[in-house]
Amino acid sequence: MFDKIEMAPADPILGLSEAFKADPNPEKINLGVGVYKDANGATPILACVKAAEERLAKEETTKGYLPIDGDGRYGAHVQKLLFGEGSEIILSGRAATSHTPGGTGALRVAGDFIKANLPGAKLWVSDPTWANHAAVFGAAGVEVKKYAYYDAASSGLNFEGMIESLKTIDAGDVVLLHGCCHNPTGVDPTLQQWTQIAAVVAEQGGIPLVDFAYQGFAEGVLEDSVGLHEVANANKELIVCSSFSKNFGLYNERVGALTIVAKDADEAKKVQSQVKVTIRRNYSNPPCHGGAIVRTVLDDEGLSKQWLDELAAMRDRINGMRTSLTRELDSRGVKLNPAGNGFIAGQRGMFSFSGLTKEQVGVLKAEHSIYIVGSGRINVAGITENNIARLCDAIAAVTQAAV
Repeated sequence: MFDKIEMAPADPILGLSEAFKADPNPEKINLGVGVYKDANGATPILACVKAAEERLAKEETTKGYLPIDGDGRYGAHVQKLLFGEGSEIILSGRAATSHTPGGTGALRVAGDFIKANLPGAKLWVSDPTWANHAAVFGAAGVEVKKYAYYDAASSGLNFEGMIESLKTIDAGDVVLLHGCCHNPTGVDPTLQQWTQIAAVVAEQGGIPLVDFAYQGFAEGVLEDSVGLHEVANANKELIVCSSFSKNFGLYNERVGALTIVAKDADEAKKVQSQVKVTIRRNYSNPPCHGGAIVRTVLDDEGLSKQWLDELAAMRDRINGMRTSLTRELDSRGVKLNPAGNGFIAGQRGMFSFSGLTKEQVGVLKAEHSIYIVGSGRINVAGITENNIARLCDAIAAVTQAAV
């Protein structure tokens, strides 16, 4: 039955990791997959996570199924992180949260929900966006369109183009916005720009879907939610897909959440009933352990403070490497943008849209064992004091080579 099946192409991001593992070069560098690395190049387990796991090991009494939408206490913590304790959205009961298998799981449940309950709705994504967005929503049967976002000439936001694009969406369409630390560019709107974006989506009758995978990696947990708050202020209905992979380091536990905000509590209950139908026919109910870790940490004042401190340390290391990368490239006479390399330090989060071409990325891989996504997206968290000189030497060799 399977003799006509052909080999599928490798995933553009995860496939890089497979090629990296097979590379025998001891000095190879992986700047592809979006995973945090510490100064030693390792993906650490946070101390607060270890403490929570020890507590769970002692106190856990069952491995029984969770409800379809997960543990209510976990959901309550998700809403507080998104909207702030005491938010009108929370107090009025307008939000319903489901614990999902990672942020990707939240996106897929959202896609299935949109297809089943918002017939004809198109999904608009930024150009560019995370490589998997179109695949996830396309698999759910949702038509995907693009709105202008990135300006290659300035290595910044094409805000005017973005606004003009958003003015073309139809009422009922869904607009996917990156809550912070835009993937892949690292370029975020300002607060004033967020206000205008939120207003245009509302005026067009669109439904915002905020992909919020990196909360805490730009400026702080509260500071990074200001864009989401502007969207929520202008739009009574919205969807939020969030993740704890990055800010808790819980990559392999697959801990995410889908939160839908409705006009009132009664509508929220109806919406959640349909979300639960979607989940039931997909994976039935979420895994427990990762969500229990998050709940345990956020239930405890001491562990919560420890988490915020550890998150700040990760954020500070990434920002420090942005500064170092800019300095090292400058010292070698490399200009990834004609205006200079200052844009690297101005970007936020784990990623930098470097300006490297697909051909240059290919040479870096083939000749220097440096693995970068074909778009030129660099995972800044993969850069360390031990590999930055070699990285910048290789970038200099590739960009300064005779054409």
